[in-house]
Amino acid sequence: MKIIIYSLSLVVVVSFAALSPNQAQDPSKTVHDTSGMNQDEMNKRGDKVMGFEHAKTTHHFILAPEGGAIEVSANMAADKSSRAKIRSHLSHIAMMFAEGDFNAPFLIHQQNPPGVEVMQRLKNEIQYKFEKSERGGRVRISTKDPEALQAIHDFLRFQIKDHKTGDPLELKSYEPDPR
Repeated sequence: MKIIIYSLSLVVVVSFAALSPNQAQDPSKTVHDTSGMNQDEMNKRGDKVMGFEHAKTTHHFILAPEGGAIEVSANMAADKSSRAKIRSHLSHIAMMFAEGDFNAPFLIHQQNPPGVEVMQRLKNEIQYKFEKSERGGRVRISTKDPEALQAIHDFLRFQIKDHKTGDPLELKSYEPDPR
């Protein structure tokens, strides 16, 4: 019994010692980033997967009664390159998600976001519609299936938290960002 307690204590000490100095001083910085990596690393993976720079764009994830939306816009109206890349990516994402392919979010977050398994299983109950906006585009996600709706909301809430967009975590009537 003493060996087990000693072993567990050793594991705790070694784990604590492995933390960076900031993490050791501030436990709130240890594992709150759900990707297991810091925001910059997630954004770099996102830039590579999506084909445009986070620094030049703004992401929004909107929860709506019928599902929600993923919106991305170029920060500068004159940034035609980012706008074109956003539209290309989002139209591709709408097709991939409709087929049950959520590889892109996995590559960005290094995990399957909550809701993905249900969204894959119920893919025929969910509609994904790409729309252009003035500075980019959006993917509207909708369903009439209650289980799929919960999964969509779980997925979008995860995105809001992990990307730190500041978007509301509760439902609202959908009014697209005009950009």
